[in-house]
Amino acid sequence: MAQKILLVEDDESMAAYIVKGMSEEGYTVDRAANGRDGLFLASDGSYDAIILDRNLPGMDGMAVLGALRAGRIETPIIILSAMGTSDDRVAGLTAGSDDYLVKPFAFAELLARVRLVMRKRGDGAAVVTKLACEDLEMDLLSRKVRRGDTLIDLQPREFRLLEYLLRHVDQVVTRTMLLEGVWDYHFDPGTNVIDVHVSRLRRKLDDGFASQLLHTIRGAGYRLGPAA
Repeated sequence: MAQKILLVEDDESMAAYIVKGMSEEGYTVDRAANGRDGLFLASDGSYDAIILDRNLPGMDGMAVLGALRAGRIETPIIILSAMGTSDDRVAGLTAGSDDYLVKPFAFAELLARVRLVMRKRGDGAAVVTKLACEDLEMDLLSRKVRRGDTLIDLQPREFRLLEYLLRHVDQVVTRTMLLEGVWDYHFDPGTNVIDVHVSRLRRKLDDGFASQLLHTIRGAGYRLGPAA
């Protein structure tokens, strides 16, 4: 059964972005657009994690957090907020949140933090936090990539591209799959953006190593894995 996440976020575009990303990772996501609805949904304790915006209409996130903890709802909660001073973070953690993420943020970081808080609570012991192919390894929590003993420095988009490929090891990944899964495009922009990023990633992953891992499959797409 898919793990359930409650998102309490009033910003429509951000909520849609998070719901889409979490759903693609296999989670079931419910969303509340204000604090009171969020508190109502969360009060039965049925969720595996809650992503809670701090500034909400009707009832702010800190009040929702306080009410849940007072009601002995121990669901892991991650606060999202544009308020990012050390005092703001301390206030959120002291009030009972499990983590505090400052806006704007990368989805990959939010995903890693959700996995981490669920694992700490014992709800996600089987959740994968590392991806690998041969001697290539990606740590989703520390966001470090190594091939053998070599640390590979990746830009954020390169990291997301590699994560997608690692989740589809030995599978042919098409351009359409990459446009939707990495760039969130649902149309062909008519540029060589994928070719450029794959080329850069290939140089970082394969140059100087004995074997090649990132392959172009003519007329089909790309494949990450040992040579056929």
